Amino acid sequence: MKRLIPIFLLALLGSSGLAAAADLTPLATRNQSPLVQIYGLPAAASATVLAPQQNAFSLTEDAASNNIDVSNANESLLLDGETYRTTLRLRHGLPGGAEIGLAIPYVVQTGGFLDGFIIDWHNTFGLPQGGRKAEPRNRLLYRYQRGDSTPLLLDQRSAGLGDIVLTGGWQLPSSSPANAFALRASLKLPTGDADKLLGSGSTDLALWLSASHRVSSISLYASAGALGMTDAKVLRDQQRHVVGFGTLGAAWGPLSWLALKLQIDGHTAFYNGTSLNELGGRSLQLNIGGTLGRSGGTQLDLAVGEDILVDTAPDVVFHLALRRQF
Repeated sequence: MKRLIPIFLLALLGSSGLAAAADLTPLATRNQSPLVQIYGLPAAASATVLAPQQNAFSLTEDAASNNIDVSNANESLLLDGETYRTTLRLRHGLPGGAEIGLAIPYVVQTGGFLDGFIIDWHNTFGLPQGGRKAEPRNRLLYRYQRGDSTPLLLDQRSAGLGDIVLTGGWQLPSSSPANAFALRASLKLPTGDADKLLGSGSTDLALWLSASHRVSSISLYASAGALGMTDAKVLRDQQRHVVGFGTLGAAWGPLSWLALKLQIDGHTAFYNGTSLNELGGRSLQLNIGGTLGRSGGTQLDLAVGEDILVDTAPDVVFHLALRRQF
């Protein structure tokens, strides 16, 4: 909980009244699985790039609870722990409909504190626990065994700089002001410690197209692209080098200062050579939340993410983002 406090404090700074500023852009979410967040899978982004000389700042916190325990005759995968990812993003608009940016993540792998809360939540609403009640509470253990080998084992808390990402965007022409299209790219550098699951050890390049269509207070948006990766240090023998990804979502502004959002993020498998769908299957995540718009262009995003394809992403992810353009 201590890691979430700074964002709430920042959100209160300069808080005059709410204004007509809640935007209808995507939530900057993605799969926060400890074996996926190490790669350069892009978070969903707007189909409109910044205007020349315009700047954007965001501070994002993603708190993910992982609970997967599966096995077959030759393999076993146990992911029990919590991943906290704090990301500082800076973007700058350039002439000619382009923008550049930088994302600096700080990653923590820990046993955390959310197990009791999630168990109580599931009990209250009659939801299945998925084996969580049988596991030790607030444990950190990420382990993958294959035959007689253990190619992945992390059972000690780790924290530090993740993989830094350089971003770019180019506005594409549109025949209607209701439509927007942007070509976006990102380059992830191997600055995080792969042995501690703070990074992958690979250099990743992503290229994708973002699109949106707005009618009055409703915006529909989507994106699709591909991610290419060099050799990683995590499960290197089973790593895929090309992954497809995409987003589909809708935003509705019922009030001038509030936007409600429903979004699905997905990607193809990051690993092969396994019959465990939890490791080698495609993934879909559902994010439900919204944006509060404050005066001066400040935005606060809040969302909760769930794994639609069960156990291919964390059980639950709490997403908060403080954003401002200037």
